[in-house]
Amino acid sequence: AGFALSLLFHMTQTEVCPPSCNCKSLGEMKGLQIDCSSRKLTEVPALPLDTKRLYLHNNSLTSVPPGALDSLRSLKEVKIFDNPWNCDCHILYLKLWLEDISAPSLENIRCASPAPVRMKTLRQLTGNELGICKRLLPIKCLEFFWRDLILIAGAIITLVLVLWALKFSKKLVCQINLSLYDSRGRLLGRH
Repeated sequence: AGFALSLLFHMTQTEVCPPSCNCKSLGEMKGLQIDCSSRKLTEVPALPLDTKRLYLHNNSLTSVPPGALDSLRSLKEVKIFDNPWNCDCHILYLKLWLEDISAPSLENIRCASPAPVRMKTLRQLTGNELGICKRLLPIKCLEFFWRDLILIAGAIITLVLVLWALKFSKKLVCQINLSLYDSRGRLLGRH
């Protein structure tokens, strides 16, 4: 029975382990160590959810699709250096993900392209250097435009309502004064 259980556990481990990687259990309920280093990978393989240690260094990775690593909530260690990273707008996901998961590893990741940022660390990369992202700015500006337009329209409507209220109150004051003058004049005429 123990052998069957061990075989079943090993088969389960093999099923969750990406075919191009070596997987090692870190003990019962402690997760897995996934070693995909030095495999000439061009994309991140599907990874088990209980990955604690992930080694993707020394491959041919140029970017990571947005959301590809979000399910690795129990990750404690990641090594992803020595890859020919293309540091354009698509690297932003990896940069932000690493800032949350393993900020020190940002120092070890160097850009291979484009030429202006070659050999720069991912930590040093600024938004202005992500050339393609500049095309995305008008969309953000458009969002600000609609927000500002709504604020301006609200201010104009408020101003019109205030002016209307002042005009109405001025008219009301005039009517009250006229009615008081009328009543005084009649009162004075009778005396």
